[in-house]
Amino acid sequence: MKRINIAIDGYSGCGKSTLAKDLAGALNYTFIDSGAMFRGLTHYCIRHGIDMYDAGAIAELIQNRPSIVFDSKSNHLLLNGIDVETQIRNDQKVVSSVSFVAAVPHVRTYLKELQQEYIANKGVVMDGRDIGTVIMPDAELKVFVTATIEERVFRRLQQLKGQGESVTEEEVKTNLVERDRADANRSAAPLKKALNSVCFDTTNFTRESQLEAILSIARPKIDPEKYLPFIQ
Repeated sequence: MKRINIAIDGYSGCGKSTLAKDLAGALNYTFIDSGAMFRGLTHYCIRHGIDMYDAGAIAELIQNRPSIVFDSKSNHLLLNGIDVETQIRNDQKVVSSVSFVAAVPHVRTYLKELQQEYIANKGVVMDGRDIGTVIMPDAELKVFVTATIEERVFRRLQQLKGQGESVTEEEVKTNLVERDRADANRSAAPLKKALNSVCFDTTNFTRESQLEAILSIARPKIDPEKYLPFIQ
């Protein structure tokens, strides 16, 4: 049985992070939430009073090379050794500003360096928006996750309400559409489907059935002798 790297890309609200986390757990792989890394740097910029529209100031601050790691037990993001998981998930300023930070080439270069340290030894499931195209172009399995905008709005609305946030359906839809536009049109590593990726529409899948669907694709790549014994 060999260890492989798995790239999960897609739009916000499609369930890609949940799928990636569940997949890593089922395979006993390392889960890397690249979106959390960008949120961590966004929180770092906000904390230092950086103007989110000033790409030069963001790039200059990132030259300090803040430490971005995941706690091995909780998988919470640690920024310079401090757990910032709550801030990066619940602070709406972080949520609304992350696309600006993510569009800065210096930010993407720095995080790419960190992310590729994780994937060097295989056994990684990483989710994001440019994982299969830029970060792990040689990943043995690439999945591009989609869902209808109606389903994405519903899921994100439920998530935010569960966190105690008071938001409207229209606000959530506007935020998702704007993030799609920003991610797909940025000059640095735009969101797009890798040519050799599996496109997976999760609209009508439960959390459990999503996992089983992708495991059915991953397992033959990991252990072909067991799952594909008829192929020589």
